[in-house]
Amino acid sequence: MSRYIALLRGINVGRAKRIAMAELRALAEGLGHGRVATLLNSGNLVFESARRDALALRQELQQAIAAQLGVDCAVVVITAAELDAALAGNPWPDAVDEPSRFLIAFAEQALTPALPLAQQDWGVDRLAVQDKRAYLCCGSGILESPMLKAFTRAAGTLSTSRNWATLQKLQNLVRA
Repeated sequence: MSRYIALLRGINVGRAKRIAMAELRALAEGLGHGRVATLLNSGNLVFESARRDALALRQELQQAIAAQLGVDCAVVVITAAELDAALAGNPWPDAVDEPSRFLIAFAEQALTPALPLAQQDWGVDRLAVQDKRAYLCCGSGILESPMLKAFTRAAGTLSTSRNWATLQKLQNLVRA
């Protein structure tokens, strides 16, 4: 059995795309996954599965969420090892001092469209792109960051980000 993290994009923000975490856990259990848990109310699902194909797991979850919960949202599935590698690969150790302003974005495909953005000067913001993940340090905050807005447009809908504090909590949950 392998441990996975499913990151749902854009749910429970405002009134649209609402999913109760209890329903999300029940859905994952109904699909045959074990040791299912959620973190916060923003679409962070940790589960165990005998299946080894993260893309197939993503497609299955995305389709089941749409069919059973009536919410169309992108889902990114990563392994516990991928989460560990993302946290260990942090290019800016000082950024963890403000964990709510430091994000890691995960995508199902290489973030090639965002590569030119990493070469730009963003002032207090910083961006590093590494294949299917990106590190975003939003010095002026995530709501005010022009870099984050440009990255979100370039990365497209099959990517989603979480802040450093949430990712550390997910890592602890995966290991529990």
